[in-house]
Amino acid sequence: MNRRRTAAVIATAGALALSVLNAPAAQAKDTGIVLSDLVINNGKPIVVGTSRVVEPPTSFNIALPAGYSTSNPSRYLAHPFLYRGNIATAANTGENYLGPGGYTCYELDSQRARCEGAMYIDPPARDEIDSNSDATKWKIGVVLRLYPAGDGPVVAEEYETRSGSVSLRRAAKLTVADATPEPVAKGKKITLTSKLTRANWTTQKNGPYAGSTVSLQFRAKNATTFKTLKKVTTNSAGALRTTVTASTDGFFRWVYYGNTTTGTATSGQDYIDVR
Repeated sequence: MNRRRTAAVIATAGALALSVLNAPAAQAKDTGIVLSDLVINNGKPIVVGTSRVVEPPTSFNIALPAGYSTSNPSRYLAHPFLYRGNIATAANTGENYLGPGGYTCYELDSQRARCEGAMYIDPPARDEIDSNSDATKWKIGVVLRLYPAGDGPVVAEEYETRSGSVSLRRAAKLTVADATPEPVAKGKKITLTSKLTRANWTTQKNGPYAGSTVSLQFRAKNATTFKTLKKVTTNSAGALRTTVTASTDGFFRWVYYGNTTTGTATSGQDYIDVR
């Protein structure tokens, strides 16, 4: 079934945040807007590095009160965001506040629409994520607003807290697995190395991740899956080093499975020729 697109909202988080911060004052009042079926990043943690903008997919439904229509999107606003601390303080100051992004809403009927798009998290901005303590669970909020038909103050505005939370995690990275010597005689020792780093949001650079357990995996030349050979702990510089016995041609890689503050990482593979 074709759905009519009622509004294409394409804006940066900064632009939308300014619309929240600079909106005319309104008394806290029930807007009558219902935002439902909210899904952020498919229910998964959001992993953020030090330079690349992250846009977690987000979708939700909206239902408007009597007197408002999805055909006139200039008269209402509804979008989710993430916050820490007090919801009103975060939304009105922009501190401990993440999102929103760009959304396209499709009309279901004259008062209901399905909205799909993404949040917008920009680590280089530093005013959004500037401390490693931000790698934690963030609360979910929504802002709802009604505008008059013409000029004038906002008719009604409210901030709602939603159940659940979204985990924000620091991106991790493993350097390409390095297996030496190459080629190697069967039964001889192979040395495997790599390095694990993760995003440091304070310095805006990646730094070594010491004391972390990483799995060394191997896939034989004609096999389809990797098998874990052993687990190795990174040293103070985040470096990994271990030895295994050469048995057959195949591919080595390192895998870090992450934790509550850090995302997962998989190294590039290194093929070893056993003769």
